[in-house]
Amino acid sequence: MKLTSEQAAGKIMVALDYPDAAAAERLIAELEGIPCYMKVGMQLFYAAGPSFVESLKKRGYYVFLDVKMHDIPNTVKGGANSVTRLGVDMFNVHAAGGGAMMEAALEGVDAAWAGSGQRRPAVIAVTHLTSTSQSMLNEQIGISGTVEEAVLRYAQLAKASGLNGVVASPSEVAAIKSACGVSFQTVTPGIRPAGSDVNDQSRIMTPGDALKQGTDFMVIGRPITTAKQPRAALESIIEELISNE
Repeated sequence: MKLTSEQAAGKIMVALDYPDAAAAERLIAELEGIPCYMKVGMQLFYAAGPSFVESLKKRGYYVFLDVKMHDIPNTVKGGANSVTRLGVDMFNVHAAGGGAMMEAALEGVDAAWAGSGQRRPAVIAVTHLTSTSQSMLNEQIGISGTVEEAVLRYAQLAKASGLNGVVASPSEVAAIKSACGVSFQTVTPGIRPAGSDVNDQSRIMTPGDALKQGTDFMVIGRPITTAKQPRAALESIIEELISNE
């Protein structure tokens, strides 16, 4: 079934990878009216703080807070509680923290969410970063096997821990859906429209191809944020998703 413009926009998470709120606001102004997700990562969150996230929510945006929590279970539980009270729609933890840590994150969410009347945030786990190559996995990190095998182990652990989905490269989406079910969400960085620079990504795919793999959300940063005309760049990606067969 072909996507509507609104559905296509809702699959795109624009990465606000900026050093301060003012720089992010310039892009947001250019994209005004397009119902995409806004992804707030570590650089911007550390600089602009919770108030910036709250301002995005007041303006009606869906927000993915990409802070990749990875600590002892009790600390992650507290962090999850705090970001849930911010009203974010999604946030992530590192699957490498283990099942107890991921379960603690859900406990923190539930404690903040109960009786709040707000939407319960989706909690997803980072598997392996899209900058992780096969040689890096085996030779530097010291994990044997293929990248896909390592990603699937983390995805299955995240599902067993009760999480809503994982962050993974688009190349692993089909295998994750097969192992964990189609309702288990996949958030995929490493999305590069044809002709875009690869930058520091190792496992990439075009938006149309990622959609064919069955991904739920696509994180797209530099192809939009560094474009001469960011709105036109985003609209072009939306059109690609709409026309995808």
